Amino acid sequence: MQTMRIHFIAIGGSAMHNLAIALKQKGYAISGSDDEIFEPSYSRLKSNGILPSEIGWFPDRITTGLDAIVLGMHARADNPELIKAKELGLKIFSYPEYLYEQTKDKTRVVIGGSHGKTTITSMIMHVLRESGFKFDYMVGAQIDGFTNMVGLSDDTNIAVFEGDEYLTSPIDARPKFHLYKPHIAVISGIAWDHINVFPTKEFYAKQFELFVKTIQPNGNLVFYKNDNQVLQLTKFANKDITLTPYTEHPFSVNEDKTYLKTEGEQIEIKLFGKHNMENIAAAKSVCSFLGVTNTQFYKAITTFSGAAKRMQRLSSNDTVDVFVDFAHAPSKVKATVKALKEAYPDRKLMACLELHTFSSLSKAFLDEYNGALNDSDFPVIFYAPHTIELKKLPPLDSNFVKQKFGNTNIKVFNNPKDLHQYILKHPWYSSNLLFMSSGNFAGLDLGEIANVIVEDDDFPKRYLKF
Repeated sequence: MQTMRIHFIAIGGSAMHNLAIALKQKGYAISGSDDEIFEPSYSRLKSNGILPSEIGWFPDRITTGLDAIVLGMHARADNPELIKAKELGLKIFSYPEYLYEQTKDKTRVVIGGSHGKTTITSMIMHVLRESGFKFDYMVGAQIDGFTNMVGLSDDTNIAVFEGDEYLTSPIDARPKFHLYKPHIAVISGIAWDHINVFPTKEFYAKQFELFVKTIQPNGNLVFYKNDNQVLQLTKFANKDITLTPYTEHPFSVNEDKTYLKTEGEQIEIKLFGKHNMENIAAAKSVCSFLGVTNTQFYKAITTFSGAAKRMQRLSSNDTVDVFVDFAHAPSKVKATVKALKEAYPDRKLMACLELHTFSSLSKAFLDEYNGALNDSDFPVIFYAPHTIELKKLPPLDSNFVKQKFGNTNIKVFNNPKDLHQYILKHPWYSSNLLFMSSGNFAGLDLGEIANVIVEDDDFPKRYLKF
């Protein structure tokens, strides 16, 4: 059998390089190009032997010997390699199109929603693996036990995909999750996001309506029934689609530990927060459709510790825990802060949110964050003026930000050094620290900050003098 030859335009992207590695591991011949490649993509491509030898675009490397081109979102529509591929009549796939191509004969599960989709996808993957199921997958975060964020194989009949609603490619303005054609779909909730491509709430919500219509005949829609927008979407499902509503899985909390309530017993788990109990309920419904028994599910979910940067614990001691979370959308920020405060009711909470996305840095969108940090005892907002400039947005005034968040107690920082000093001077005793961002706080080493806080013996003394 002839080896498939696939070329990636913009191979350095976080999603693209994972797909490239998965296909290399499957036995394909992979080449690629990019005008910039950062860590961890650089090292991972290099260790798998598919790091481009030179940075840049090289149209002379696009030949009729290639079986397909995979086009990344980072490339532009006038990319010289893309133009050459079109001239040669090569097959050109976007990232989601190629995932569908690889799994078109399998049972596809797609988890969509404005928040929770990475965690739900990760839970399903963890349970399936622990229960002995083989499956393909794509998820937007690193998960314990999985070396790659994409997995593809010829000996599987299930594919589990995180359904991102962002655009497909520079030449295809459809949301990614419209291309997967799920047999089992999940919608965890709808809260307006990505204002740069979905300028109104109505237009954003419309994308989920269209997603529902892509569910395959006799398929299943698992949906969060306490979200009125999601509830309205169910009427757009074809009559042969099975509708499965969910809320949070029954649970209890005792001495900072969370237990799932099941028939006849309570099962301790590593996660906490009402939103995670909702995620567990969604994952359980999907796993049931795939043939996982209740016994298998509960045994597996007890060992699930979460995905990277999804309420990830960076460091802790007896009185302080430091977490990092990918939260940036308003609904996710509010749910994350609330969950941490409820899990540790006797501790103070400093919640540090970085405004990093186009939406979060847009004046017209900031109203969506009203009250999002109100469950924090010490609310903090950080944004880098350089990031605002790169996104070609007008400057933000700190008082304007406070007003939009509806909280005059918020501390606003523009300089990472000032934020660093503020955190280190705080009396860290019987307190938790939460970082939330899809960025990196302008290069702050969050792990180092966490270690300093929990290892500094002077913090309790400083607290007593405060």
